[in-house]
Amino acid sequence: MQQLLEAKKIVIIGGTTGLGLSAAKAFIAGGAKVVVVGRNMESVATAKEILGNHATVVSGDAMQPDTAVKAIDTCIELFGGFDGLYHVAGGSGRKMGDGPLHELSLEGWNNTLELNLTSLMLSNQAAVKKMLALNSGGTILNMGSVLGYSPSPHFFSTHAYAAAKAAIIGFTKSIAAYYAKNNIRINVIAPALVETPMAQRAAKDESILSFIKTKQPLDGGRIGAPEDLDGLATYFMSDLSKFTTGQVVAVDGGWHVSEGQYPV
Repeated sequence: MQQLLEAKKIVIIGGTTGLGLSAAKAFIAGGAKVVVVGRNMESVATAKEILGNHATVVSGDAMQPDTAVKAIDTCIELFGGFDGLYHVAGGSGRKMGDGPLHELSLEGWNNTLELNLTSLMLSNQAAVKKMLALNSGGTILNMGSVLGYSPSPHFFSTHAYAAAKAAIIGFTKSIAAYYAKNNIRINVIAPALVETPMAQRAAKDESILSFIKTKQPLDGGRIGAPEDLDGLATYFMSDLSKFTTGQVVAVDGGWHVSEGQYPV
């Protein structure tokens, strides 16, 4: 049986930890050739050990304009082509000053948007430019969040982060519409709370875990695992999604259709 990603050449921006690393393993298992980019040198070294010879792992800051460009060029040089980009890079701005609006600093706002939105724009721009130059079409998958359209104010009140994730939806739909004629499809995957390095605050808070049992009630009411996203990511990077663009699909355990209960 043919593998879903056989002969696909894919770049993952933010692929050395958490959701991106899990996707890299899944894409490789599906037959893809993968270039993985990470910012933290320790995580880059770890990813190299985990992925071995099945992927090329490089260091780079997603907020720098040339990072995605170099990664895509590396993909073409090593594998002879470029079929898809998965942008995972981003994260919480809480430590940079993000929070409720009355506490949000201008620095926190700017840094959070740069980390989550500007970095994504840069990688998408690099991918689209290359796909247009190659006249090849291709697929782009962007990492969103349910907080971009389904807020949870009691425990998750980082307003700059929510704004960035909401903007990713609008940005993706806009460019998906523009480049559909070029056979470039662009979609968003929107997780809820998933066990990643970014989620450690929530994952260690018993009151949040109790809330999650009713906010993400699927499969026992648990925090998501990175692997929960891999099937959908594989679909979007494969030819199975060749007639799908501009879509936002949640992998959220029921988050946005569930009320969630607080302890009395």
